[in-house]
Amino acid sequence: MANDPLFEPVKLGALELKHRVVMAPLTRMRSKQPGNVPYDLNAEYYEQRASDGGLLITEATDINPQSHGYNWVPGIYTLKQIEGWKAVTAAVHAKGGMIVNQIWHVGRVSHTSLQPDGALPVAPSAIAAPGEIFTSEGNPVPFETPRALELAEIDAIKADFVKAALNARSAGFDAVEVHGANGYLLDQFLHNGCNKRTDQYGGPMENRTRLLLEVVDAIGAAIGADRVGVRLSPWSNILGMTDTDGVKLWEYVIAELGKRSLAYLHLIEPRSDFTNDEKPLDMDAPDVAALFKNAFGGAIISAGGFQPATARAAVASGKSDAVAFGRSFIANPDLPERIRKGAPLNKHNRATFYGGGAEGYTDYPFLVAAQAA
Repeated sequence: MANDPLFEPVKLGALELKHRVVMAPLTRMRSKQPGNVPYDLNAEYYEQRASDGGLLITEATDINPQSHGYNWVPGIYTLKQIEGWKAVTAAVHAKGGMIVNQIWHVGRVSHTSLQPDGALPVAPSAIAAPGEIFTSEGNPVPFETPRALELAEIDAIKADFVKAALNARSAGFDAVEVHGANGYLLDQFLHNGCNKRTDQYGGPMENRTRLLLEVVDAIGAAIGADRVGVRLSPWSNILGMTDTDGVKLWEYVIAELGKRSLAYLHLIEPRSDFTNDEKPLDMDAPDVAALFKNAFGGAIISAGGFQPATARAAVASGKSDAVAFGRSFIANPDLPERIRKGAPLNKHNRATFYGGGAEGYTDYPFLVAAQAA
């Protein structure tokens, strides 16, 4: 279609894109063992989804052994992991694409069987998440009560975020995305429902947002703020995230991030439940891109239940500068081409989302193959 807003160029900090169809970060749990190392199957997966001038955001990647909360999730803290990621970034760049490494610490969303030396998971406060977690053996068990982090440990975690960002750049990534969403450690600090600290990282929202902002500032100083994105999930209650004044919290943290000349802010719309394919979109949920575009003042990537038509509308309205697709990108390695041509989309298979090999990972058909069949 002529003048398709999704296929206009856009600049996200240091990243100059030829189109606005972004691959969202998608945990797939397929790293090579032992060591949680990216390998040739992962390189093939990302290469398939790369497009000329397009942007891919990787699955969430562990910054250190303590940040591990799910089997077979890759890391970015050992030499073998860095070498493995080099093959991924080289494959994406060879197709003219750009790739960002999303880095995280899961905090309390882990289990002793997944932690170094069988230690308890850590969190802002000793409050268990609701629900269940899978052990290293794959058994579902209730979340354990985590151990509250000591102040000195918080400084070490900040340093590990910076080291992960530097490792990502040395592995060839064009930028990093700080995972501050979906109930993981940085998000846990933001919410007063699970952050009951009484030191400088707890209490008023200025204190609860301190760790996220310090991590972002430190990474920006190390690799350049224009190569740093941040992902947030306003009003999501996943993994027990609650706050007594969410409006003020999000207004404050997003305005603070807006002062930092970042590459982009990646916002997950709360209308969509990414754990469920049958649940309809909640059209009464807040439109976070519209609410916070001006407060941030920079480029916004929107995610959460988008279809090509709604993605076009979001970009055309000006509230979103690009749109990230998740499940659609899993099932359609050539998603930008399909959207550009108005071609039908493959249906994803949720049963093969997590773990395993090539099935449901690198075997989804391309448009050319489908048309030839």
